[in-house]
Amino acid sequence: MDLEEKKAWLAFSVFQGIGPVRFKLLLDYFGSAKRAFVAPEKSLREIGLGEKLVGNFLSFRQSFDGNSYFLRLEQKGIKVTFAEEENYPKLLKEIADSPPVLYVKSRQRELGFLSKKAVAVVGTRKVTAYGRQVTEIITEGLAGAGLMIVSGLARGVDRIAHETALLNGSLTIAVLGCGLDLIYPPEHKDLAERIVAAGGAIISEFPLGMQAVPGNFPARNRIISGLSLGVVVTEAAEDSGSLITASCAAEQGREVFAVPGPITSPLSAGTAELIKKGAKLVNGVEDILEELNMEVSKVSKVSKVSKVSKVSKEELAGDELKIVEILENENQHIDEIARKLKIESGRLGSILSILELRGIIKNFGEGMYGIK
Repeated sequence: MDLEEKKAWLAFSVFQGIGPVRFKLLLDYFGSAKRAFVAPEKSLREIGLGEKLVGNFLSFRQSFDGNSYFLRLEQKGIKVTFAEEENYPKLLKEIADSPPVLYVKSRQRELGFLSKKAVAVVGTRKVTAYGRQVTEIITEGLAGAGLMIVSGLARGVDRIAHETALLNGSLTIAVLGCGLDLIYPPEHKDLAERIVAAGGAIISEFPLGMQAVPGNFPARNRIISGLSLGVVVTEAAEDSGSLITASCAAEQGREVFAVPGPITSPLSAGTAELIKKGAKLVNGVEDILEELNMEVSKVSKVSKVSKVSKVSKEELAGDELKIVEILENENQHIDEIARKLKIESGRLGSILSILELRGIIKNFGEGMYGIK
């Protein structure tokens, strides 16, 4: 693809109103993006773009400066890959509405790693202690099996998945619902930088300056699933956006996995519904890897929470040991721990703080504690 053709592809990615399906129609009709971009007004009307859209496009192409846009991308360290190029992600190329242009920010010079075997881990933004725990265990197991982790850089499960991947030395890809110059949510800018620094990538089909408007996220979700062999939903309410990602995966012929949760939690309703509709129920990382025909011998089950080492247990006595034994099988609220031990809340708080400082237990917030 020559430079002028690339400029034309970029121009269509910047122009709002011609998405992947229409762009492919233009390519088929005119034979190239260059010819489509300079096509006579009459031809554009004849192929059925519509009066208003044609008018908007004619105005846009008068003002778009391909050279200037290329320079802005270079200054921001953003690479571009096109659907007809070899380094475009192979799995993503297979979906019906694959984005013609992908903007990529990564420290890797070549973008072939985008075709590495990957699994998406997604879920609720309002994650519970249980959701955090299973997301960490699932992601750690997938990373240990050599898989790249894909998610959406959102609050909650997405953030936990990216961070766990980084902690376990796995490449991770964050797919944004905005331009790469506008990280959303803004408090995840540091996480995005760490993903890039570790050799992963932040990617988007949206051009520079595109804000994170609600309508962008369903489109973003099809890319998350499109890059992946399968999608794992670890925790989700009935209206969670992660269910859209799962739906995209099913439509694309990718595997859909869901982790069951407490029936009393509204944040487990979404995963329960996915399982009812045929998603693979996940009791452990091996359930995912077996479905993907991958090695499962060295991974741990979701149902097995991290245990305190024998050495640590030998150092505990009295109420400290009792607290650890209570928390070993499941996370507990401080009120429930106090009820089981029949211990005064002030003393319990002090013991919990000491155990947390020693790195034995973890405060998950909202009064929930569990084994670290």
